[in-house]
Amino acid sequence: MSVEPFSPYVKLENESYLDIPPVLARFATSDSYFTLVWRKFRRSVIGMIGLTLVAMLITIAIFADFFAPSDPKEPSLAFAPPDPVSFYSKDGFTLRPQTYAIIEGDQLDPVTFQPLNGPDYDHPRPIKFLVPGYAYHVLGVIPATTHLFGTDDGKPFHILGTDKFGRDIFSRGLVGSRISLMFALIAVTFITIVGTLVGLSSGYLGGRYDAWVQRIVDIFFALPQLPLYLTLAALIPVTASSYIFIAIVIAVVAALNWASLSREVRGKTLALARIEYVRAAQAIGATDTRIILRHILPNIVSHVIVFFTSWIPNVILIESFLGYLGFAVKPPLISWGMMLQDCGNFSVLGSYPWILSPVAFVLVTVFAFNALGDGLRDAVDPY
Repeated sequence: MSVEPFSPYVKLENESYLDIPPVLARFATSDSYFTLVWRKFRRSVIGMIGLTLVAMLITIAIFADFFAPSDPKEPSLAFAPPDPVSFYSKDGFTLRPQTYAIIEGDQLDPVTFQPLNGPDYDHPRPIKFLVPGYAYHVLGVIPATTHLFGTDDGKPFHILGTDKFGRDIFSRGLVGSRISLMFALIAVTFITIVGTLVGLSSGYLGGRYDAWVQRIVDIFFALPQLPLYLTLAALIPVTASSYIFIAIVIAVVAALNWASLSREVRGKTLALARIEYVRAAQAIGATDTRIILRHILPNIVSHVIVFFTSWIPNVILIESFLGYLGFAVKPPLISWGMMLQDCGNFSVLGSYPWILSPVAFVLVTVFAFNALGDGLRDAVDPY
């Protein structure tokens, strides 16, 4: 029987697979798991918005000093309002934006009896890009003095005003993103690793080991987290350095939050351990470690990734709350929670509402990671 009528579809002896038409070659190979997930994820508008915002937040955290227009530790006028930015000057409209320094006036605030501050319209300061400023080190190694934007006179430029010590809130928010994001990423990493390992081993091994592990998990579920946060943080020696203090707080947060992931991973492991290919691996003598790492773990990676992204906002909120109470970060480190300590006085909030600006950093970060987590959950759900 001749194969000529089917020659476009049949590989002959002297023919290569490269000669197959492109339409057929597309179906000759299957897409990988991550290709399928990415193909669906990029169609999610909210997921792509979250991914873009997360990428921007990480970039800003890495190069915070470059984006900061002022030295975050340099004091100036206390509770100065945001510097006004305008495209108008005494000569009329101008294409270059300019700002005006905030100076003390002659009038007093009727509530606090402090001098009222106002813009100095007689001395406009043009805003420029790539201007010199305070010295810093890129990635902690390369010395630099160039900043993304600022005024050419080298004086501080306060976009969001200053705090009670006269430090620029916007610059402190950018630099503080390093500690807040690092706190969340490290804590969630430990939570994910411990919860995944405990859930895998408990669900696969079962028996008496599983029963004992689940009782320990129940104990961690029953612990009151807020009193423990405050108690354990209060037990840290006052003489401990800032980095030791934050490391202990990260360990406490991770130790109190791994149980939920372990229970979820255990449930998925119990279902996967009964599937045919796992039983076949057991029948041919595969070790427990190989079965867990090669056959069970790849099937729960998607769930673990979604858990990781969705729990980062929770830990950021925990850090902000503990920092507001003074139990998360100690000076000279800067975090969003520590910046919110100035918001504990109603009279101060009423007179200087711009000190609530750090809340915007927290809200944007929580929204970004929540949107990313929602997009990932929808993308991995069918697979």
